[in-house]
Amino acid sequence: MTGDSLRSAVRDVLQQGRVFLESVGEIAYARTQDGIFGGSLGAHYRHVLDHFLCLVVGIRTGEVNYDERARNSLLERSAAEARLVTDGLLNEFDLMTGEMLRQNCSVTYRVGYGTGNAGTVKSNIARELMFCVGHAIHHYAILKLLCAGTGVRLPYEFGIAPSTLKHLENEASAS
Repeated sequence: MTGDSLRSAVRDVLQQGRVFLESVGEIAYARTQDGIFGGSLGAHYRHVLDHFLCLVVGIRTGEVNYDERARNSLLERSAAEARLVTDGLLNEFDLMTGEMLRQNCSVTYRVGYGTGNAGTVKSNIARELMFCVGHAIHHYAILKLLCAGTGVRLPYEFGIAPSTLKHLENEASAS
């Protein structure tokens, strides 16, 4: 994946976040959901932003720690604040150079449920941007389900992986 295509993917997914924020009102954004997913739309979107924000820190320090998410409750309660942070991330990632994308980093992330320490692995910024985009799409799928239950309509492609969209397109053209 080239730097331009990766920057484009990041822009696309964050722009989809902007569409989400414009589609839900402040009240729906902050309202706690009933049912299996719980939380609020804002809590799910804040979680997406947190991963991108951890990566921004990692770009500067060379150490990405997804366990040190800020979990800023204002981002859960205010779509306007989430919009500001999303816009800031769009600006931040638009300024990324190919050299920055190739930068090595260490990544810390607790993935086990046991009492052991979080694991740290070597990676690079491009790989972590790809992770953040995929992670966002996964959470957008949850948001789309939650929004459907509240009558908020989102674009068809929201929460669907690009590879799935391509697969569906190929199937449709083969029919």
